[in-house]
Amino acid sequence: MTADRSPIKIAVAVALLIAALFAIKLGYDRYRNDYVVEQNDDREAIDRIVETTFTKTSALKVATLSGTEQVTARDVRMGGWLTSAKVVKVPFTVDYFVDLGALGPRKYQWDERRRRLAVEIPDVTVAQANVDESRMTINQTSGVWVTRGAEVALARTISTKAQANAQTEGRKPEHLAEARESARRALSSLLKGALAAAQQDGVEVAISFPFERKSDGERWDTTRSISEVLGTGS
Repeated sequence: MTADRSPIKIAVAVALLIAALFAIKLGYDRYRNDYVVEQNDDREAIDRIVETTFTKTSALKVATLSGTEQVTARDVRMGGWLTSAKVVKVPFTVDYFVDLGALGPRKYQWDERRRRLAVEIPDVTVAQANVDESRMTINQTSGVWVTRGAEVALARTISTKAQANAQTEGRKPEHLAEARESARRALSSLLKGALAAAQQDGVEVAISFPFERKSDGERWDTTRSISEVLGTGS
């Protein structure tokens, strides 16, 4: 019995060993990408793209918020005897997207009588804010003696606050409302173009979001799919 189980035990041990080696390699690659400085043959640091990742997406960008923010930071050391401060003005952008991959057939409703195509689209999503520190218009540091550690701490605080401030601004209700209206216009224009290409003129396109409730009097004819409306159904 023991002899019969030996090949299974060996296979399991080999599989575990391979998995462990793979995990170690992933950990080493991550460490090298994040913490090892790339150098040339003369051991000088060089410019190099360390890692790239290509990700497929079906999101449609419907709006971009842009602006400039002023950010401040303060550093205190040696029990308050050594203080320094930093102020910058830096531009930022925040993009808004709609995930078209979530638009299934059930999201389209056709009203034959009114020749009206109603589409419920996903709510807009707010992308991570992009703060372009390379385009600072003000970058001032003050203090009797700004140590290297203080400079690093000030720069880190500025970056963190600038990112957070821009993200908060991008999520404000008034900006989200503008992004949603932009999404309505973009998707309506896109669908009208498709309808016109299919010789379906005079069709009204109504774009709505999941949180918007239809009025009680609205009832949609769901007997025809979007492909049938466009004349592409089998």
